[in-house]
Amino acid sequence: MIFNPLNKRIKNKNSYSIGVISDTHGYLPPDLISRLKSVDMIVHAGDIDKPEVLARLKEIAPVFAVRGNMDRGEWSKSLNSFELVNIGEAMFYVVHEINKLDISLETADIKAVISGHTHMPSIEKKNGVFFINPGSASLPRYRSKPSIAMISVNKNEIKEVKIISLKELI
Repeated sequence: MIFNPLNKRIKNKNSYSIGVISDTHGYLPPDLISRLKSVDMIVHAGDIDKPEVLARLKEIAPVFAVRGNMDRGEWSKSLNSFELVNIGEAMFYVVHEINKLDISLETADIKAVISGHTHMPSIEKKNGVFFINPGSASLPRYRSKPSIAMISVNKNEIKEVKIISLKELI
């Protein structure tokens, strides 16, 4: 596997496993870490809160993260408010708050939009584009459980998207 951070692409494979997380708010539950051990890439949709979270995730796999409304301080200035990430031949748009989506999805040939902020997991498909919110890995709301999303990509096609509930936090 070749990871090229300059063009945000992982190459030389036909299929990829992507772990998608959001709203960790400075804490990575042990169940989250164990679930991400086999992924090719981790996408964090913001509200990281601490740079140590990104450092720990980067020990597992390449990470693409966007800045959320709770990401403040000098460390967060290196994070963009959105990212276009090319995985295989599939383009993903990552933003913390879905209402800040500012791109023509059809023109850019986006396969999925990944967001966070609501702390509620959801997967929808509209006009051929997946809209994925993994929920919150550490601070779920509205009777949701802690959760992440997993995406399987084969070349330029999203094969599977699923929400995975994590063990309850103690």
